[in-house]
Amino acid sequence: MKLYYAPGACSLADHIALIETGERFDVEKVDLKAKRTESGADFTAINPKGYVPALGLEDGTVLTENIAVLSYLADRAGSLLPDNGMRRWRVLETTAFVSTEVHKNFKPFFSPDADDKRKAEARDILDKRFAYLNERLGDRDYIVEDEMSIADCYLFVTLRWAKEVAKISLPARLDAYYARLKERPSIRKAMETEGIA
Repeated sequence: MKLYYAPGACSLADHIALIETGERFDVEKVDLKAKRTESGADFTAINPKGYVPALGLEDGTVLTENIAVLSYLADRAGSLLPDNGMRRWRVLETTAFVSTEVHKNFKPFFSPDADDKRKAEARDILDKRFAYLNERLGDRDYIVEDEMSIADCYLFVTLRWAKEVAKISLPARLDAYYARLKERPSIRKAMETEGIA
């Protein structure tokens, strides 16, 4: 497998998940503005959508979109997403919430033409989403029950954006959760490979 990523982008979640699963894989950095891979390939020939993540599979097919890639990796490795039961659905529910209600609201912080008003509106929404997740986390180490899941991989990335890009103060439990996850070996290794702090 090969993960196409941009440093610190949402593909970091997939990078973390790949390390967590213990699967063998390669990575290739993508310049999202130029739409070129580090080896010089036209990234739009790999993923016509032009954004990461993109996961090249052994049979030559390419899988895109975070929820699909994360679920595929978890099912393939038999970890990070339970086979069945309510915990499986809670992990998928939380992963979808991170994708649709948290990730999308960072758009103004990555858009060069976004004004302060749009950023302030996004901050207000994100504050509410993080307050909900803070309550949902409670006193657990992970966002869904007591084991690392794909939801944690994805949530970590958005919390990093909150701190590093949007300068949002996280609620106390969520902030402590972020600090704990940042010390996890898979996360440290993924960030080191991508050259981000």
